[in-house]
Amino acid sequence: MPSFDVVSKIDLMELDNALNTAKKELGQRYDFRGTNTDLERTAEGIILRSSDEPHAAAAVTVLRERMAKRGVSQRALDPQAVEAAGGQTVRQLIRIKQGIETETAKKMVKAVKDAKLKVQAQIQGDELRVTGKNRDDLQSTIAFLRKGDYGLDLQFVNFRD
Repeated sequence: MPSFDVVSKIDLMELDNALNTAKKELGQRYDFRGTNTDLERTAEGIILRSSDEPHAAAAVTVLRERMAKRGVSQRALDPQAVEAAGGQTVRQLIRIKQGIETETAKKMVKAVKDAKLKVQAQIQGDELRVTGKNRDDLQSTIAFLRKGDYGLDLQFVNFRD
């Protein structure tokens, strides 16, 4: 029975390359001199440290530009609130969204069922498996899911006949 998986993942190597390029640009730009603006990737996401909120917002913009040039989806970033850190500095955590959350996956399954497509969709961890009787049904399901806006970039992988 033909099937495919719907996933939402980003290339972490490309994200690291974009992060390093953004760090380099922040170190060289004149308007960031003396602000001690720094980006660091940790297990929980990207930590941004700066001397004030406007510089932090500008650093996020620089990071988004570098990610766009590298072909990394900006929908994968989930910036949290800017919080005061020690002294005259601010800190912001930018989470990296990987995988499809259960709520979003349920919405996708419901949308596929409501569209009366001749396929079955089931949630498997942080991805979605879609199976059907023929390839045309699966391709129409891919087209249907691409039209929908679920707040994240979707990739269709593991297509099997």
